[in-house]
Amino acid sequence: MITLYDADRCPYCARTRIALAEKGIEYETVEVDLDDRPAWIYEKNPLGRVPVLEEDTLLLPESAVINEYLEERYPEPALWPADPAERAFGRLLVFRFDQLSKPYYALRRDEDGARERLDAELAKLDAALGVLPYLSGREFGLADIAYVPWLLRARDRMGVALGSFAALSDWLARVSERPSIAAELDVVAAL
Repeated sequence: MITLYDADRCPYCARTRIALAEKGIEYETVEVDLDDRPAWIYEKNPLGRVPVLEEDTLLLPESAVINEYLEERYPEPALWPADPAERAFGRLLVFRFDQLSKPYYALRRDEDGARERLDAELAKLDAALGVLPYLSGREFGLADIAYVPWLLRARDRMGVALGSFAALSDWLARVSERPSIAAELDVVAAL
């Protein structure tokens, strides 16, 4: 049985919850209080961060790595496209995710210029979604999962209007119909 060390408010954890749901994998959750991290979480991940996935003797931190592991360990349904170019582009987006996360967190800290930097990154995503229907290519997948938790939180918790990004807004509406994302919307609403 898989155990996920998790925190509802953490968008990195949301990535792994969504991937597990998309793959239909059952798991147990151990909730970690991020404001008062228990000492034992440092035994699971020396950095004290979540998510951490535990399966048998495997302890694996970092959502992007966990999701790649899940994709390889449980290949069906596939969350990377068969097309190598689409897969490479999706992986590049995941690799460059901090280009979105840095202005996102700067906006949360109310830093000067953060909104403009975030809007610039949203415009890049909007342009990519103007070419293909998903960040992962022609089908929903791990690149979409990598970004959607932050976009939901930006829109629903931070009041970031996405209306001027038509392709991004359409994509977010489309992926929100998926049960895995609808469940995450419920989590975000309860925060």
